[in-house]
Amino acid sequence: MKLFGKKEKKACCAGNCSNETMQQAEKLKKEAGIKVLGSGCAKCTTLEKSVCEALEQLGQHEEIDHITDFAQIAAYGVMTTPALVVDGKVVSCGKVLSAREAKEILKKSGRG
Repeated sequence: MKLFGKKEKKACCAGNCSNETMQQAEKLKKEAGIKVLGSGCAKCTTLEKSVCEALEQLGQHEEIDHITDFAQIAAYGVMTTPALVVDGKVVSCGKVLSAREAKEILKKSGRG
């Protein structure tokens, strides 16, 4: 039994951090639009539905991108999902927003 041996390093993105994937992630960050970041779990899906409902209430008809690639999520500096990104800026992280909360955030971001 080794108590003080070297720890094995694990990549935050399951080994998907190549130069190419990180450059692609940085490029995507600069794109305008609304994005939900997360693995596709129930919480991420619920956040996406809340944002859709909020957009509907604001009279907006906009596509929402759902980013599941961990390299791209890490490029935003997000450590807990789900996260909401509006025009390249992380506006919520680690919380499933209600439609009312999402609506307020979208209004503050100039979306309504």
